[in-house]
Amino acid sequence: MASKNTVCLWYDGDALDAATFYAKTFPDSAVGAINRAPGDYPDGKQGDVLVVEFTVAGIPCIGLNGGPLFKHSEAFSFQIATDDQTETDRLWNAIVSNGGQESECGWCKDRWGLSWQITPRVLMEAISDPDPKAAKRAFDAMMDMKKIDIAKIEKARRGPA
Repeated sequence: MASKNTVCLWYDGDALDAATFYAKTFPDSAVGAINRAPGDYPDGKQGDVLVVEFTVAGIPCIGLNGGPLFKHSEAFSFQIATDDQTETDRLWNAIVSNGGQESECGWCKDRWGLSWQITPRVLMEAISDPDPKAAKRAFDAMMDMKKIDIAKIEKARRGPA
């Protein structure tokens, strides 16, 4: 059964490339139907890929090849929870090494301009620690990072020896 709510992401002609990358990179992800334009439209021709149905980490999405008018921004991002440093490194490196760019505090952008938060579960536990001093130390450590380093977060959470 089709989802009642689907995230629609706007691309400039490369929705299929993006969907294919996401399907190869993220668990529980796949490319579904590829719909071609039944006629010419302002930024494409009949037969061009118009809409790609795909899933990213279990979230149903469609990629719309709408042209260059709209760009992605940090106002929307996917937050991917990771279980360990190996998974964090693999996902971060896959995005950045495929034409993406690093940002701050676990954020990065893929080559299509879509923002991702690669967020270890340990980080979320640390910044919500019931001890406000431990939470602040972990938060402060995160603020100095690009890709999250779990060992540094855990060390900051524990505090001085």
